[in-house]
Amino acid sequence: MGCFFSKKSKRKSGEKDDRTPTTTTVETTTTSNAVPLGNNTDEAPKQYSWDKREKVDPKDYMLTGLKDVTVGRLPGKLNGQQFVIQECENCNIFVFDHSATITIDDCVNCRIFLGPVKGSVFFRDCKDIKCVVACQQFRTRDCKKMEVFLCCATQPIIESSTGMKFGCFQYYYPELAFHFKDAGLSIFNNNWSNIHDFTPVSGENNWSLLPEASAVLDFVPTPDPESDFKSVRISTEPARSIVPLTKGGRRKDSEESCLFVFFAGEYTTANARKLIDEATAKGFVLIQTKEVSMRPEDVKRVFQNSADDLVEWITKGPVIALELNGDGVVEACKSVANEIFNGTKVFVSDNKNTSSRDVDNFFNFADMQMGL
Repeated sequence: MGCFFSKKSKRKSGEKDDRTPTTTTVETTTTSNAVPLGNNTDEAPKQYSWDKREKVDPKDYMLTGLKDVTVGRLPGKLNGQQFVIQECENCNIFVFDHSATITIDDCVNCRIFLGPVKGSVFFRDCKDIKCVVACQQFRTRDCKKMEVFLCCATQPIIESSTGMKFGCFQYYYPELAFHFKDAGLSIFNNNWSNIHDFTPVSGENNWSLLPEASAVLDFVPTPDPESDFKSVRISTEPARSIVPLTKGGRRKDSEESCLFVFFAGEYTTANARKLIDEATAKGFVLIQTKEVSMRPEDVKRVFQNSADDLVEWITKGPVIALELNGDGVVEACKSVANEIFNGTKVFVSDNKNTSSRDVDNFFNFADMQMGL
């Protein structure tokens, strides 16, 4: 008995095809997974990569037309996919996962948490929104009265929006640090207070910063204990936040600031967190942080007289820099460096007369490097 092929048969036109309307057999060199007819019908069909892909239901990646409910996604449910939220009213929405992009359209009176977003978060035509957001890019258009606790790697942009208030991201759940890494975001690159108003109005201010003592729970509550999210262990305490709490663009309490830089190593992130804990325990304030790569010429321009000792260390990876503020902060940081980080490669401002220049040199460079 002959074999049937998906390509045009070379047999004489008088021969009759015996194929069915829904099944076609192929040569082993083609890309179909049909089963040959004849004596080999018990042979398992070939499996290809596209056969093994999990079928995606678009409904799993959107929330639409909801009212008065607590909804969202648990860790592991999005895994870097795009997500859409639209036409929701008076909802508590929690996305405890990393994603590619998220758009939020036509929502009113909602409380929203969005885990790390690799690309953009875009709010359009929304009103009375309270949210906690971590993303690469943040933008609003035609929105009114939003309060946002934000971690944004680039400059946040508002357009045709009014009554916008911003604070620093403060949140923790066990998977959050991994979600930041999966989204390609650094917890130290947060420009939450550096807002660009694309459509300013003369004599009016479309945005402002939330009071420094603002607590996340006063705006975005934790999920109801009876909800599907009861298994997620959440904390909004600033000391536990994955993203360091910074003062941002608010007025500094002291004229003395100190630049403290960690060069790449096995425990760079942990060391930076340790320094923040030590400094804040002594009453000093964290103003801003950055994680950025440097070239030899950058080191010479930023660190000037100290550059020769530091050039070799930049080849090991990005540096993490922190600006700490308060009377006596320079001497305190030098003491911490000697007592706790002895053996770790760091740069610390040498004296308070030049420390402001150190801060300006580094963060101006970092902002240029990141296109801010």
